[in-house]
Amino acid sequence: MNGHPKNFNSNSTDRSLQSMAVSQRQRLQKSRLVWVRGLILPTLLLILWEILVRVGVFPSNLLPAPSTIVFTLLDLAISGELFHHIVITLYRIFLGFFIGSALATILGSLTGYSRSIHQLLDPLLQALRNIPSLAWVPLFVLWMGIYETSKIALIAVGVFFPVYLSLMSAVQGVDRKLVEVGKVYRLNGLQLIRRVFLPAALPEYIVGLRSGLGLGWMFVVAAEIIGANQGLGFLLTDGETTGRPDVVIASILLFAVLGKLTDMGLVVIGKRLLKWQDTYTSRK
Repeated sequence: MNGHPKNFNSNSTDRSLQSMAVSQRQRLQKSRLVWVRGLILPTLLLILWEILVRVGVFPSNLLPAPSTIVFTLLDLAISGELFHHIVITLYRIFLGFFIGSALATILGSLTGYSRSIHQLLDPLLQALRNIPSLAWVPLFVLWMGIYETSKIALIAVGVFFPVYLSLMSAVQGVDRKLVEVGKVYRLNGLQLIRRVFLPAALPEYIVGLRSGLGLGWMFVVAAEIIGANQGLGFLLTDGETTGRPDVVIASILLFAVLGKLTDMGLVVIGKRLLKWQDTYTSRK
């Protein structure tokens, strides 16, 4: 009689482990399927592009074929020039993104949480938000020269405003009933922020980070086109001045690929932080 419960427990444990392994395999298969589906359209477009250039619909001296661009990237990679430009651009992006998002997180939290601080700071920040990106360039060049400081500052400005606006709106949009419930349970200020405001504002904050990162990639082009001698933006302008459309298009494609990869990194981090959410996901 005493042996049956042990056998039952061991069998149930084995079944639970098997079900966990099966579910894990299913998640891996779904993630691979998502990757495959995401590559279908770009692959078809590249094939169509190659065919149209080969048959002469597009002139190859203005729009090189994808195969030509691949060989150009290989030549740049073999010479070591490509990786140098990529590393410099990523360094600028990550540093500018860190500075801009950190300042936006602080000010967005303050202006969203405190009405008096919002009335004091938000009108000025909203006015600065409407200044075109290129308008900052001559000012930063005058203040900081054409060195790394001005480029990183320009990227930080681009990152700042989407993150700030998203976080401030998220904090202000927290359900008042949730805050009142927290006060009923006698949560102090820090506990209220950690247990009510942070979980409620986190989804929109992550969207703001993604928007800020995307705008940071746009600003890095402006930063590297003006007064830079290294980076993907410099490679882009160098291809233009030397009349090499393959280098220009290769630089544009590298911006697209690197921007997508960094955005995917934020998506993965966001899913881990928001794994407690029970949200709708489409099945088809």
